Amino acid sequence: MLCHLHISNFAIVRALEIDWASGMSTITGETGAGKSIAIDALSLCLGERADASVVRPGSDKADIVASFDISALPLAQQWLTEQDLVMGHECIVRRVVSSEGRSRGFINGVQVPAQQLKALGQHLLSIHGQHAHQLLLKADYQRQLLDAFAVNALTQDATRQAWRGWQQLKKEYAELEQSQQQRDAQRQLLEYQVAELDTFAPQENEYPQLEAEHSRLSHGNTLLSQSQQCLQLLYDDEQQNIYQALSAATALVDQLSNLDSSLHNITQMLNDALVQTEEASRELRRYADKVELDPQRLAQIDERLSQWLNLARKHQVAYTDLPAFHQQLSEQLSALTGNDKRLLQLCQEIQQAEQEYMVQAEQLSQQRQQAALLLSDKISNSMHELSMVNARFDIVLKKLNVEQASACGIDAIEFQVSTNPGQPLQALHKVASGGELSRISLAIQVILADKVTTPTLIFDEVDVGISGPVAAGVGRMLRQLGETTQIICVTHLPQVASQGHQQLFVEKYTDGMATETRMRQLDDEQRISEIARLLAGENISASALANARELLCAKAV
Repeated sequence: MLCHLHISNFAIVRALEIDWASGMSTITGETGAGKSIAIDALSLCLGERADASVVRPGSDKADIVASFDISALPLAQQWLTEQDLVMGHECIVRRVVSSEGRSRGFINGVQVPAQQLKALGQHLLSIHGQHAHQLLLKADYQRQLLDAFAVNALTQDATRQAWRGWQQLKKEYAELEQSQQQRDAQRQLLEYQVAELDTFAPQENEYPQLEAEHSRLSHGNTLLSQSQQCLQLLYDDEQQNIYQALSAATALVDQLSNLDSSLHNITQMLNDALVQTEEASRELRRYADKVELDPQRLAQIDERLSQWLNLARKHQVAYTDLPAFHQQLSEQLSALTGNDKRLLQLCQEIQQAEQEYMVQAEQLSQQRQQAALLLSDKISNSMHELSMVNARFDIVLKKLNVEQASACGIDAIEFQVSTNPGQPLQALHKVASGGELSRISLAIQVILADKVTTPTLIFDEVDVGISGPVAAGVGRMLRQLGETTQIICVTHLPQVASQGHQQLFVEKYTDGMATETRMRQLDDEQRISEIARLLAGENISASALANARELLCAKAV
């Protein structure tokens, strides 16, 4: 609840300190005194747009501080915790506006943007101005009121989640279906490309192996003739070869080593050379025996290498990357085929999601139907108490088809009213006047008071245009609402003002040089005088004072 309000240099307020109590507080004052000044200041404090015009002339800034007790406000506590702004069970909101029009907002001493002030404000209080009842004509607001009375938040959430899941599947299907032609063209190209590469079947590391084999086959004659020539020099020439020369040199050095032992090492090296020469000759002979002269195989390799390079150029990839490119195209083709399978799968999932949504939506609809009957009766009875004795109120639910369904369910909700005997029920906007709408709105607020999480309701002259018994009924109903909710009501009606648990008086003061608005709480005697003034005007008579005492004594306990 709102506990304290400090206003400094705001509009025509120089300085104002207001302590607020629980229950119903009424604010009265002379016309033009600024009865709504505290409401305007609260609105600004909780994020309404600010400009330099709100700063009192001659001041450098306007400063507004509002303190709230949030011990019974779980949503406000949760919001503050999520924003890391929690400070026990107290919440202090501040707004400073400079004479240049710049503003700063603070929550529990931490500077925040105006959007956060507004986000927090919806968990702290709700302001109903003279035209707030116009909301009652909007279908969305009517649905919200019915759902608040039905206490069906869990079913609403389940319906909303089912709707989102269903719509997400439909969106995925639409996107896949929309790209169907593009996919078909792409698939045809991929099928051709993959088939061509499947036929060619390039293998990893095949190209370097083909190059090596091609080199051997294309130089087969050279390899054979020169390897045989080398073999003649090493071993096979009967007249002179390296092996024979090494043998002769080895024998000669061996003889010399008998004369000089230092030649033994050379003898060993020549023996090793003989062994290596003989081994090399054997290996060279085996190689020459295996050298292939296969023109047909060479032509095959020539053709494959040529196709390999042509395909690499065609697909604009390096020849070494052709096998990997083949694999990539095959995967893309599989993915496109998978998309077609996904479309078929999505059809089944969409049908299942629609059924799940309809189950939740039907359950929500049933809860609304039951609540609508009870709420309609309660509103009708409350309208009778507000001097609409022949009025009937009815909440009509019409089932929507699947194409019209939404996250809010399958119900079109319409508040209907009949204000006169014999008059058929019709939509509110066709029948109800502004005053009637205001009374209906108030009746609903009272009925929903124990189901609304906002603890402070502010009514800014919502009783304009009513008087007499109707005003008395409005006053009683506001007081009833004040038993469970903090009510702040700006009024000009004595029947309403007298119903307050406490009463504040707003007056305008001037010293001839400057003007300011002041607000003070009235004691019992002051309340009698103020109620009498509301009844009789400036010339307060004894009968007016007696009437005022009667009104204050007759208020609900």
